[in-house]
Amino acid sequence: MSLPTLKNDVFLRALMREPVPYTPLWLMRQAGRYLPEYNQTRARAGSFMALAQNPELACEVTLQPLQRFDLDAAILFSDILTVPHAMGLGLDFLEGEGPRFARPLRTEGDVEKLAVPDMSRLQYVFDAVALIRRELAGKAPLIGFAGSPWTIGCYMVEGQGSDDYRLIKGMLYSRPDLLHRVLEINAQATTLYLNAQIDAGAQAVMVFDSWGGVLADGLFQEFSLAYTRKVVQGLTRWHDGRAVPVIVFTKGGGQWLEEIAACGCDAVGLDWTVNLGRARQRTADSVAFQGNLDPMALFGGESAIRAQARRVMDDFGPVQQGGHVFNLGHGISRYTPPEAVSILTDEVHRYSVSKHSAPL
Repeated sequence: MSLPTLKNDVFLRALMREPVPYTPLWLMRQAGRYLPEYNQTRARAGSFMALAQNPELACEVTLQPLQRFDLDAAILFSDILTVPHAMGLGLDFLEGEGPRFARPLRTEGDVEKLAVPDMSRLQYVFDAVALIRRELAGKAPLIGFAGSPWTIGCYMVEGQGSDDYRLIKGMLYSRPDLLHRVLEINAQATTLYLNAQIDAGAQAVMVFDSWGGVLADGLFQEFSLAYTRKVVQGLTRWHDGRAVPVIVFTKGGGQWLEEIAACGCDAVGLDWTVNLGRARQRTADSVAFQGNLDPMALFGGESAIRAQARRVMDDFGPVQQGGHVFNLGHGISRYTPPEAVSILTDEVHRYSVSKHSAPL
Protein backbone atom coordinates (compact mmCIF):
# COMPACT_ATOMS: atom_id res chain seq x y z
CA MET A 1 0.00 0.00 0.00
CA SER A 2 1.40 3.40 -0.98
CA LEU A 3 1.85 5.84 1.88
CA PRO A 4 1.33 9.62 1.85
CA THR A 5 4.26 11.79 0.78
CA LEU A 6 6.18 13.22 3.72
CA LYS A 7 5.62 16.98 3.91
CA ASN A 8 8.03 17.74 6.78
CA ASP A 9 11.30 15.82 6.73
CA VAL A 10 13.35 18.27 8.83
CA PHE A 11 13.68 15.74 11.67
CA LEU A 12 15.06 13.05 9.35
CA ARG A 13 17.44 15.45 7.64
CA ALA A 14 18.76 16.70 10.98
CA LEU A 15 19.49 13.13 12.09
CA MET A 16 21.47 12.58 8.88
CA ARG A 17 23.34 15.87 9.47
CA GLU A 18 21.92 17.44 6.33
CA PRO A 19 21.11 21.19 6.12
CA VAL A 20 17.80 22.15 7.73
CA PRO A 21 15.92 25.48 8.04
CA TYR A 22 15.45 25.17 11.81
CA THR A 23 16.07 22.77 14.71
CA PRO A 24 13.38 20.07 14.77
CA LEU A 25 11.71 19.09 18.03
CA TRP A 26 9.93 16.13 19.57
CA LEU A 27 9.66 14.93 23.18
CA MET A 28 10.22 11.56 24.76
CA ARG A 29 6.86 10.35 26.15
CA GLN A 30 5.12 13.14 24.24
CA ALA A 31 2.00 10.95 24.05
CA GLY A 32 1.25 10.41 27.70
CA ARG A 33 -0.33 11.22 31.02
CA TYR A 34 0.34 14.98 31.03
CA LEU A 35 -2.31 15.33 28.30
CA PRO A 36 -5.96 15.20 29.41
CA GLU A 37 -6.98 13.69 26.06
CA TYR A 38 -4.55 10.80 26.61
CA ASN A 39 -6.04 10.10 30.04
CA GLN A 40 -9.52 10.07 28.52
CA THR A 41 -8.45 7.57 25.85
CA ARG A 42 -6.69 5.36 28.40
CA ALA A 43 -9.82 5.37 30.58
CA ARG A 44 -11.81 4.27 27.54
CA ALA A 45 -9.34 1.45 26.91
CA GLY A 46 -9.57 0.24 30.51
CA SER A 47 -5.85 -0.38 31.07
CA PHE A 48 -2.44 0.51 29.69
CA MET A 49 -2.01 -2.89 28.05
CA ALA A 50 -5.45 -2.72 26.45
CA LEU A 51 -4.52 0.68 25.05
CA ALA A 52 -1.09 -0.42 23.78
CA GLN A 53 -2.49 -3.58 22.15
CA ASN A 54 -5.31 -1.78 20.30
CA PRO A 55 -3.90 -0.34 17.04
CA GLU A 56 -6.72 2.19 16.64
CA LEU A 57 -6.33 3.55 20.18
CA ALA A 58 -2.53 3.48 19.96
CA CYS A 59 -2.83 5.52 16.78
CA GLU A 60 -5.19 7.95 18.47
CA VAL A 61 -2.83 8.72 21.35
CA THR A 62 0.22 8.84 19.06
CA LEU A 63 -1.43 11.63 17.07
CA GLN A 64 -2.78 13.61 20.03
CA PRO A 65 0.39 15.63 20.78
CA LEU A 66 0.81 16.55 17.09
CA GLN A 67 -2.74 17.84 17.01
CA ARG A 68 -1.99 20.07 19.99
CA PHE A 69 1.68 21.08 19.45
CA ASP A 70 3.91 22.01 16.50
CA LEU A 71 6.13 18.93 16.77
CA ASP A 72 8.38 17.60 14.01
CA ALA A 73 8.00 13.87 14.62
CA ALA A 74 5.52 11.37 16.01
CA ILE A 75 6.65 8.40 18.09
CA LEU A 76 4.76 5.15 18.17
CA PHE A 77 2.73 4.71 21.35
CA SER A 78 3.86 1.44 22.83
CA ASP A 79 6.22 0.22 25.57
CA ILE A 80 9.76 -1.16 25.64
CA LEU A 81 8.48 -4.27 27.43
CA THR A 82 6.31 -5.59 24.61
CA VAL A 83 9.17 -7.86 23.48
CA PRO A 84 9.63 -9.74 26.78
CA HIS A 85 5.84 -9.88 27.09
CA ALA A 86 5.82 -11.72 23.75
CA MET A 87 8.40 -14.10 25.25
CA GLY A 88 5.76 -15.20 27.76
CA LEU A 89 6.87 -13.33 30.89
CA GLY A 90 3.37 -12.00 31.58
CA LEU A 91 3.51 -8.19 31.58
CA ASP A 92 1.01 -6.07 33.48
CA PHE A 93 0.91 -2.44 34.58
CA LEU A 94 -0.32 -1.89 38.12
CA GLU A 95 -1.75 1.53 38.93
CA GLY A 96 0.83 3.53 40.85
CA GLU A 97 3.45 0.75 40.63
CA GLY A 98 4.45 0.60 36.97
CA PRO A 99 5.25 -2.53 34.94
CA ARG A 100 5.50 -5.94 36.55
CA PHE A 101 6.23 -9.40 35.11
CA ALA A 102 4.36 -12.42 36.44
CA ARG A 103 7.18 -14.79 35.43
CA PRO A 104 10.57 -13.05 35.81
CA LEU A 105 13.86 -14.80 35.03
CA ARG A 106 15.19 -15.98 38.39
CA THR A 107 16.71 -19.43 37.78
CA GLU A 108 18.93 -21.18 35.28
CA GLY A 109 15.87 -23.05 34.09
CA ASP A 110 14.03 -19.79 33.44
CA VAL A 111 16.90 -18.57 31.29
CA GLU A 112 17.23 -21.86 29.43
CA LYS A 113 13.56 -21.74 28.41
CA LEU A 114 13.87 -18.20 27.03
CA ALA A 115 13.58 -17.90 23.25
CA VAL A 116 13.20 -15.26 20.55
CA PRO A 117 9.44 -14.80 20.14
CA ASP A 118 7.52 -15.22 16.92
CA MET A 119 7.00 -11.67 15.66
CA SER A 120 3.36 -12.50 14.93
CA ARG A 121 2.81 -12.12 18.68
CA LEU A 122 3.68 -8.44 18.21
CA GLN A 123 1.51 -7.91 15.13
CA TYR A 124 -0.60 -5.36 17.04
CA VAL A 125 2.48 -3.10 17.17
CA PHE A 126 3.15 -3.37 13.45
CA ASP A 127 -0.53 -2.81 12.68
CA ALA A 128 -0.40 0.35 14.80
CA VAL A 129 2.70 1.57 12.93
CA ALA A 130 1.02 1.10 9.55
CA LEU A 131 -2.16 2.81 10.72
CA ILE A 132 -0.29 5.75 12.24
CA ARG A 133 1.68 6.28 9.02
CA ARG A 134 -1.56 6.47 7.06
CA GLU A 135 -3.27 8.76 9.56
CA LEU A 136 -0.28 11.10 9.79
CA ALA A 137 -0.90 11.82 6.10
CA GLY A 138 2.70 12.97 5.69
CA LYS A 139 2.48 15.66 8.37
CA ALA A 140 5.62 14.38 10.17
CA PRO A 141 7.85 11.28 10.27
CA LEU A 142 7.07 8.35 12.55
CA ILE A 143 9.64 7.02 15.02
CA GLY A 144 9.64 3.36 16.02
CA PHE A 145 11.49 2.20 19.11
CA ALA A 146 12.60 -0.60 21.39
CA GLY A 147 14.42 -1.00 24.66
CA SER A 148 18.07 -2.01 24.59
CA PRO A 149 18.83 -5.66 25.37
CA TRP A 150 20.32 -4.65 28.74
CA THR A 151 17.43 -2.39 29.74
CA ILE A 152 14.68 -4.89 28.97
CA GLY A 153 16.86 -7.53 30.62
CA CYS A 154 16.78 -5.50 33.83
CA TYR A 155 13.00 -5.72 33.94
CA MET A 156 13.00 -9.38 32.91
CA VAL A 157 15.24 -10.39 35.81
CA GLU A 158 14.07 -7.90 38.44
CA GLY A 159 10.43 -8.47 37.51
CA GLN A 160 9.73 -4.74 37.82
CA GLY A 161 11.54 -1.43 38.17
CA SER A 162 14.40 -1.39 40.66
CA ASP A 163 16.31 1.02 42.86
CA ASP A 164 19.47 -1.06 43.16
CA TYR A 165 19.33 -3.72 40.37
CA ARG A 166 20.58 -6.29 42.85
CA LEU A 167 18.98 -9.27 41.11
CA ILE A 168 20.32 -8.64 37.63
CA LYS A 169 23.67 -7.43 38.96
CA GLY A 170 23.81 -10.52 41.14
CA MET A 171 23.35 -12.61 37.99
CA LEU A 172 25.95 -10.49 36.19
CA TYR A 173 28.62 -11.13 38.82
CA SER A 174 27.75 -14.72 39.77
CA ARG A 175 26.53 -16.20 36.46
CA PRO A 176 27.59 -13.93 33.60
CA ASP A 177 26.99 -16.84 31.23
CA LEU A 178 23.28 -16.77 32.02
CA LEU A 179 23.04 -13.04 31.57
CA HIS A 180 24.89 -13.17 28.25
CA ARG A 181 22.32 -15.72 27.05
CA VAL A 182 19.46 -13.40 28.03
CA LEU A 183 21.11 -10.45 26.30
CA GLU A 184 21.88 -12.38 23.13
CA ILE A 185 18.25 -13.49 22.82
CA ASN A 186 17.11 -9.95 23.55
CA ALA A 187 19.41 -8.56 20.85
CA GLN A 188 18.10 -10.99 18.25
CA ALA A 189 14.48 -10.28 19.18
CA THR A 190 14.99 -6.52 19.26
CA THR A 191 16.60 -6.50 15.82
CA LEU A 192 13.70 -8.43 14.33
CA TYR A 193 11.20 -6.21 16.15
CA LEU A 194 12.67 -2.93 14.94
CA ASN A 195 13.07 -4.18 11.38
CA ALA A 196 9.41 -5.21 11.39
CA GLN A 197 8.49 -1.70 12.55
CA ILE A 198 10.53 -0.28 9.66
CA ASP A 199 8.81 -2.62 7.22
CA ALA A 200 5.44 -1.44 8.59
CA GLY A 201 6.32 2.22 8.07
CA ALA A 202 8.58 3.57 10.83
CA GLN A 203 10.89 6.19 9.25
CA ALA A 204 13.44 6.33 12.08
CA VAL A 205 14.05 4.09 15.08
CA MET A 206 15.36 4.68 18.58
CA VAL A 207 16.98 2.29 21.04
CA PHE A 208 16.30 3.25 24.65
CA ASP A 209 19.16 2.11 26.89
CA SER A 210 17.46 3.62 29.93
CA TRP A 211 19.49 1.70 32.52
CA GLY A 212 22.90 1.46 30.87
CA GLY A 213 24.11 4.20 33.18
CA VAL A 214 23.77 1.99 36.29
CA LEU A 215 26.68 -0.21 35.16
CA ALA A 216 30.32 0.14 36.10
CA ASP A 217 32.85 1.10 33.47
CA GLY A 218 33.93 -2.02 31.59
CA LEU A 219 30.67 -3.78 32.45
CA PHE A 220 28.71 -1.18 30.47
CA GLN A 221 30.73 -2.02 27.40
CA GLU A 222 30.36 -5.79 27.90
CA PHE A 223 26.75 -6.11 28.99
CA SER A 224 25.03 -3.09 27.44
CA LEU A 225 26.89 -1.45 24.58
CA ALA A 226 28.02 -4.69 22.92
CA TYR A 227 24.41 -5.83 22.55
CA THR A 228 23.12 -2.41 21.51
CA ARG A 229 25.80 -2.49 18.81
CA LYS A 230 24.54 -5.89 17.63
CA VAL A 231 21.05 -4.47 17.28
CA VAL A 232 22.20 -1.36 15.42
CA GLN A 233 24.35 -3.38 13.03
CA GLY A 234 21.43 -5.66 12.20
CA LEU A 235 18.93 -2.94 11.36
CA THR A 236 17.47 -2.06 7.97
CA ARG A 237 19.06 1.30 7.13
CA TRP A 238 17.32 2.03 3.84
CA HIS A 239 13.62 1.65 3.13
CA ASP A 240 11.19 3.07 0.59
CA GLY A 241 14.00 4.94 -1.13
CA ARG A 242 15.22 6.75 1.96
CA ALA A 243 17.72 6.31 4.80
CA VAL A 244 16.25 5.12 8.11
CA PRO A 245 18.19 6.93 10.87
CA VAL A 246 18.95 5.16 14.15
CA ILE A 247 19.13 6.96 17.51
CA VAL A 248 20.74 5.40 20.60
CA PHE A 249 20.01 6.92 24.01
CA THR A 250 21.83 5.81 27.17
CA LYS A 251 20.62 7.70 30.22
CA GLY A 252 23.62 8.43 32.43
CA GLY A 253 26.02 7.38 29.68
CA GLY A 254 27.84 10.66 29.03
CA GLN A 255 31.19 9.26 30.16
CA TRP A 256 30.99 6.70 27.33
CA LEU A 257 29.89 9.14 24.66
CA GLU A 258 32.68 8.40 22.19
CA GLU A 259 32.07 4.64 22.42
CA ILE A 260 28.30 5.00 22.02
CA ALA A 261 28.79 7.27 19.01
CA ALA A 262 30.99 4.59 17.43
CA CYS A 263 28.35 1.83 17.70
CA GLY A 264 27.04 2.54 14.21
CA CYS A 265 24.10 4.81 15.07
CA ASP A 266 23.32 8.05 13.24
CA ALA A 267 22.45 10.02 16.37
CA VAL A 268 23.14 9.85 20.10
CA GLY A 269 20.52 10.93 22.61
CA LEU A 270 21.95 12.86 25.56
CA ASP A 271 20.59 13.49 29.02
CA TRP A 272 20.84 16.94 30.59
CA THR A 273 24.20 16.30 32.27
CA VAL A 274 26.15 16.52 28.98
CA ASN A 275 27.10 19.76 27.23
CA LEU A 276 26.14 19.52 23.57
CA GLY A 277 29.04 21.62 22.28
CA ARG A 278 31.61 19.53 24.12
CA ALA A 279 29.84 16.37 22.90
CA ARG A 280 30.34 17.57 19.33
CA GLN A 281 34.01 18.17 20.02
CA ARG A 282 34.50 14.78 21.66
CA THR A 283 32.99 13.00 18.66
CA ALA A 284 34.39 15.32 15.95
CA ASP A 285 30.84 15.91 14.64
CA SER A 286 30.67 12.28 13.50
CA VAL A 287 27.06 11.82 14.66
CA ALA A 288 23.97 13.92 15.24
CA PHE A 289 22.75 14.62 18.76
CA GLN A 290 19.31 14.56 20.29
CA GLY A 291 18.44 16.41 23.47
CA ASN A 292 18.85 17.58 26.06
CA LEU A 293 16.73 19.94 28.17
CA ASP A 294 16.13 18.94 31.79
CA PRO A 295 12.43 17.93 31.86
CA MET A 296 12.03 19.89 35.10
CA ALA A 297 12.75 23.13 33.24
CA LEU A 298 9.17 22.89 32.00
CA PHE A 299 8.02 23.74 35.52
CA GLY A 300 9.98 27.02 35.63
CA GLY A 301 7.50 29.30 33.88
CA GLU A 302 7.62 30.90 30.45
CA SER A 303 10.74 33.03 30.79
CA ALA A 304 12.77 30.12 32.20
CA ILE A 305 11.52 27.70 29.53
CA ARG A 306 12.47 30.08 26.74
CA ALA A 307 15.86 30.88 28.30
CA GLN A 308 16.73 27.23 28.87
CA ALA A 309 15.68 26.28 25.33
CA ARG A 310 17.98 28.96 23.95
CA ARG A 311 20.79 27.78 26.22
CA VAL A 312 20.56 24.23 24.87
CA MET A 313 20.69 25.48 21.28
CA ASP A 314 23.56 27.86 22.07
CA ASP A 315 25.43 25.00 23.75
CA PHE A 316 25.18 23.04 20.49
CA GLY A 317 27.06 25.89 18.85
CA PRO A 318 27.34 27.01 15.23
CA VAL A 319 24.98 25.30 12.83
CA GLN A 320 26.89 24.38 9.70
CA GLN A 321 24.40 21.69 8.78
CA GLY A 322 21.78 19.68 10.61
CA GLY A 323 22.86 17.50 13.48
CA HIS A 324 20.67 18.61 16.38
CA VAL A 325 17.19 17.36 17.24
CA PHE A 326 15.84 19.21 20.25
CA ASN A 327 14.36 16.98 22.93
CA LEU A 328 14.26 16.57 26.67
CA GLY A 329 17.05 14.73 28.46
CA HIS A 330 14.53 12.06 29.49
CA GLY A 331 10.77 11.52 29.31
CA ILE A 332 8.35 14.35 30.00
CA SER A 333 6.88 14.35 33.51
CA ARG A 334 3.21 13.40 33.87
CA TYR A 335 2.73 16.61 35.87
CA THR A 336 3.95 18.94 33.09
CA PRO A 337 1.45 21.69 32.18
CA PRO A 338 0.60 21.28 28.47
CA GLU A 339 1.02 25.02 27.96
CA ALA A 340 4.70 24.62 28.89
CA VAL A 341 5.15 22.36 25.86
CA SER A 342 3.49 25.00 23.66
CA ILE A 343 5.98 27.59 24.92
CA LEU A 344 8.91 25.24 24.35
CA THR A 345 7.96 24.34 20.78
CA ASP A 346 7.43 28.00 19.95
CA GLU A 347 10.82 29.04 21.34
CA VAL A 348 12.79 26.20 19.73
CA HIS A 349 11.38 26.92 16.30
CA ARG A 350 11.50 30.72 16.64
CA TYR A 351 15.05 30.94 17.98
CA SER A 352 16.53 28.21 15.81
CA VAL A 353 15.39 29.85 12.58
CA SER A 354 17.71 32.77 13.32
CA LYS A 355 20.59 30.41 14.10
CA HIS A 356 20.14 28.37 10.94
CA SER A 357 19.78 31.44 8.70
CA ALA A 358 22.75 33.34 10.17
CA PRO A 359 25.88 33.51 7.99
CA LEU A 360 28.60 31.06 9.03
